[in-house]
Amino acid sequence: MAAARGAKSKIPQLDWTEARPAPVVLVSGPEAFLADRAGQAIRAALLDANRELEVHDVDAASYTAGELFTIASPSLFAEPRLIRVEGVEKCSDAFIEDAKRYIADPADDTTLVLRHAGGQRGKALLDAVRGGAVGGIEVVCAEVKKDQDRLTFAQAEFRRLGAQITSGALRMIVGAYSGGIGELAGACAQLVSDAGSRLTEEEVNRATEGRVETNAFKVADAATAGRAADALVLLRQALSTGTDPIPMLAALNMKVRAMARVYGAVGSGGQLAKELGMAPWQVDRALREVRGWREEDLARCIDLAAETEWLLKGGSRDPEYALEKYLLFVAKRGR
Repeated sequence: MAAARGAKSKIPQLDWTEARPAPVVLVSGPEAFLADRAGQAIRAALLDANRELEVHDVDAASYTAGELFTIASPSLFAEPRLIRVEGVEKCSDAFIEDAKRYIADPADDTTLVLRHAGGQRGKALLDAVRGGAVGGIEVVCAEVKKDQDRLTFAQAEFRRLGAQITSGALRMIVGAYSGGIGELAGACAQLVSDAGSRLTEEEVNRATEGRVETNAFKVADAATAGRAADALVLLRQALSTGTDPIPMLAALNMKVRAMARVYGAVGSGGQLAKELGMAPWQVDRALREVRGWREEDLARCIDLAAETEWLLKGGSRDPEYALEKYLLFVAKRGR
């Protein structure tokens, strides 16, 4: 997974999977789910070392002067401490000043975790931490956006759960759950719970039969393959059972975006996969699906996708018709 690495940082910068306790831990980046996972790993490691761990939570936005030093001051029984500070990107001026003083001389047996989701607020503190906070490390939680990164994340989730999954089944589950990675992680765990530790496309279909996401995947496949009638029937079947149109649109858009990325690209599947941040099988499939398309049709599709999303989110009294119209445009161009 790609992570933003600060070129001038003087402290170690780690992936979220490498999160560990340290006197000062900066958890940076917009991916809240990964940041939460990193925080859980740090707390678990500290608890394993000492069950008497004291945990203190601080809101940086409402912080008052001196609070950090009061929490970190030695107690009668000298229990280790974990101080978790949320919302550093919204912090008060008092927190910036106290934290800058603290990181220059952290308290013994204390782990300070600073969570900064992004933005310019608190930058002076981040620069100070990266400039050489005593015992400091940074855990980078970059946003997971690329298809290949989502596949890598899901594969790691199944591995963590002790499950094996075929490449086709992995593609299905990732394509089906196109929202946040927290939702994707939950889907992976539920699939293992429902279907066991050896997962194929058949298992994914069986475990999610009748669910929105599987229907969305099938509808998108039919549309981009140019099977307009099949796509329309599948869509209406899904909607008639109460399926929300939004996931249907998300699945279709994922495939259209993949086609747009490979359109006109030159090179082997492996080369293009590396350049575009996609899996080789994704490139091969998108290249097959984009054959016969014109550049102006792809551009119109992308415009229609944005328009359809607006219509589905309150811009129309008949969102199902808006989705049908977009679906048929894609299917007819896919012939």
